Amino acid sequence: MLKFSIEKQRADKALISFAQQSNHTIIFSFDLAKQYQANEIQGFYSFDAGLKQLLLNSGLSAQVNKSGLLSIKRDKKIEEINAILKAPPKPLIVLTKELSQTEKILIIGSRVAGRSVDDLPVPIDILTNEILTNTGQTELGKMLQTIAPSFNFSSSAISDGTDALRPATLRGLGPDQTLVLINGKRRHQASLIHINPSVGRGTAGTDINAIPTASIKRIEVLRDGAAAQYGSDAIAGVINIVLKDISDGGKSSLSYGKYTQGDGKNLNLDISKGFNFNDKGFLTASLSLKNSAPTNRAGLHGSCQFKDCVLLEDGSYLMGDPRELNASRTTFKIGEIESDQIGLTINTAYELFQGETYGFLTYSTRDNKSATFFRHNANTIGNALLQDNDATIPTGFLPKIKSKINDASYNFGFKNSFNENSYIDLSYTYGKNTIDYITQDTINASFANALQYTSDFTADEIRKNIPRDAFAYGLSLSLATANLDFSHDFEFFSLAIGAEVRTDKFSVIPGDKYAYYDYDTDPQGNNLYPTDAASGTQGFIGTAPEQAVNESRNVVSLYSDIEAHITSDLIISSALRFDNYNNFNNNTNYKLAANWSITPNASIRGAISTGFRAPSMQQLYTDNVSTQFVANSNGSDQSAVQIGIFRNDSELAKALSIAQLKEEKATNYSFGTVLKLHNKMNLTIDFYSIYINNRIVLSNSLGQGLSTTLDSALTRSGVGAAQFFLNGADTHTSGLDIIATYSNPFIYGNLDLTFAANFTDTDVDNVFTPANSALDGIAPEDIFSEQSISIITQWQPKDRISFNALYQIKDLTINLAFNRYGEYTVVDAGSQTYSAKILTDLRLSYQVNENLSINIGGNNIFDIYPDKNKIGNSHAGTIVDHNGNTIISSPGVFTYSRRSTPFGFSGAYYYASVEYQF
Repeated sequence: MLKFSIEKQRADKALISFAQQSNHTIIFSFDLAKQYQANEIQGFYSFDAGLKQLLLNSGLSAQVNKSGLLSIKRDKKIEEINAILKAPPKPLIVLTKELSQTEKILIIGSRVAGRSVDDLPVPIDILTNEILTNTGQTELGKMLQTIAPSFNFSSSAISDGTDALRPATLRGLGPDQTLVLINGKRRHQASLIHINPSVGRGTAGTDINAIPTASIKRIEVLRDGAAAQYGSDAIAGVINIVLKDISDGGKSSLSYGKYTQGDGKNLNLDISKGFNFNDKGFLTASLSLKNSAPTNRAGLHGSCQFKDCVLLEDGSYLMGDPRELNASRTTFKIGEIESDQIGLTINTAYELFQGETYGFLTYSTRDNKSATFFRHNANTIGNALLQDNDATIPTGFLPKIKSKINDASYNFGFKNSFNENSYIDLSYTYGKNTIDYITQDTINASFANALQYTSDFTADEIRKNIPRDAFAYGLSLSLATANLDFSHDFEFFSLAIGAEVRTDKFSVIPGDKYAYYDYDTDPQGNNLYPTDAASGTQGFIGTAPEQAVNESRNVVSLYSDIEAHITSDLIISSALRFDNYNNFNNNTNYKLAANWSITPNASIRGAISTGFRAPSMQQLYTDNVSTQFVANSNGSDQSAVQIGIFRNDSELAKALSIAQLKEEKATNYSFGTVLKLHNKMNLTIDFYSIYINNRIVLSNSLGQGLSTTLDSALTRSGVGAAQFFLNGADTHTSGLDIIATYSNPFIYGNLDLTFAANFTDTDVDNVFTPANSALDGIAPEDIFSEQSISIITQWQPKDRISFNALYQIKDLTINLAFNRYGEYTVVDAGSQTYSAKILTDLRLSYQVNENLSINIGGNNIFDIYPDKNKIGNSHAGTIVDHNGNTIISSPGVFTYSRRSTPFGFSGAYYYASVEYQF
């Protein structure tokens, strides 16, 4: 049963509303439908009963043609009656010219309009704005994670840029193996590549949170390989975000919430409004303002912050410096980061030249602030010792990373239908993501160290005058895409062909000299002064001019789809795509899929396809030095290590004969069934198997001692260790998706139940080093560590299960959801398996009047946290004074794993909101 709320109105508008509310595709002619009046329908109907009631005695009827497409035609019986009565149906408006335009509501996964989700041979989730809003979450990534078990949005902490731009994945694969579309057009990726150990390490995905939820009409999640249809990246699947297209009215909402520990306050204001252009077009504008305060779940600083501590026999430390007694122990900030975001979206279309011109614009600017590792007094490398024998910042300092993420895109195009069976679409889309990083509350320790030898400043004058922030560097990634699509419905099959031209551009903008320079070391690496300290801004080092990047590439693609109704019960579709990249080989991929309706209530579906993912611009051209903290197995302070990443066309890579990156290649298999039980329950079960060869991974930090050729190359390059992006692994991912829905009247209202589950497992079948290179003779486990492999295979939950109950009675709506996050294992100077957890969400909504509603709710209302961390901790220890009294005893600052937590670790969150429809 489906809930409909459609007023009596012109039939073309009523049919669009019906298609939207039922998530079905309907083909109809505006010229025809505008002349008729549809009925009002309110309440719960099946799809067939609802459409019948909508068109009852209207002069229109629904028909299914030979290709299985649902379309709207004149009702011949009504025409005959009208002819007898000599009273033909009176048009509501007089058209000045004939229009042949056809409304086609397309669903991702097929370029042929008219298929319902159940008809398609591949699994697709349709998530409406109402479903997203009912989660109570404040950002799109968390909304999708709550309601789509195959989607993961993992959290990490103190992971540099990853803190502000979290990786989004499907089916346990990488962020860059899922393609994101906006209104069916390819979306650009984020300019960030994840470098630190976290889910998605070495990959670059899409900033899913750059799209305001207020602007979204629905999201279509295609859970199947689709590179043969949409090109590179669509290995795990495709996420298509469909923007709102209302022509009048709108909605505004204001929400406020915080966590039960009193922090993490969120204030959100969303407004969307539709405008009508003389019934020939629309413009929908959406604005979103968000303010998010940080949370902090850090443990206490248990290690010595000042020098001269003495190790005792029991493993504790006797304080040395008297300042140790009163030193702050809340030195870290670990949790949700501080963030402010403004989002604006415009979606529009207008009838023009017997067709339709359309376009959209999206813009988001987000200011974030996250913390890094604390630099204490005794850390003389990062907190330089001055001439008075005390640190530059005596009490220590906590560097912050301030990131500004700007994301903008626009699209315009023209589409037209002719001969009632042909369709053409010409469009251009441009998108750009930029990130600027400023390191705050920091110092360049080498600068402070050099000042004491090169200036007349006293130690206190150095402390007073040393700069505390700097521009580290900027990133920019853009994508320009031109598409030409044509489709035609023949009597027994539909054909779609198209061409695409793309240009990718990637830039790295160098930072301030203070952010990267080594002031106490000469270019050959020799110390200039008796003491030495770390170069660059502590916490987040800058990029030097020689590491600047300004690269581009061009892609030309040709593709075709054929979809045929072999019989009334059997649909077969195929796709073929050719992609030509100007910086590596051509690529051709295919897909073959089918859906067979065994009975009216049971069907089976399956697909086989090949796919690929081209190396991202960031993987090809990143040349970066970052400070990474490496865990120690004994739980002592993690070690700060500056690690350089060298691009594969660098002099160092050439000296090692490392080949250029090539594309990942995939083969996808899927098989499933769709069951309809008693017209009240739908059940889908889908198995999948994904083989990926030549997967691109980030190597370990390769230093001296692995091979003589590597040793000499590192020495000539003046670096102690290096990392590279390499085609280095073959993987196999298999799993199962189950979705069951039930809808039925219940106690004077209506009850909707949804059960969804995903079970996935990834294995690394083979790990290898580049052939005919200096790395060829090194053992693969020295190139790719146990941690690197575990990130691919273990750091995401093996299963995700959700159960949602939505009960509506009169003006009250109750939404209760249970989300189970399965086991996952993290390797970080040890291995720990984190147990499964069930989170409970509750939302109550009351419709005060036709326009106003109020909502209260809570996410994770039972305050569930992940298992406490037992590995990879830092700043653990016990310190006692000279009388044996304990000053501090702490297992470390990372109470919960900072590497991977699928649902975060901030606890219960409660909120209230008010919505107004206008």
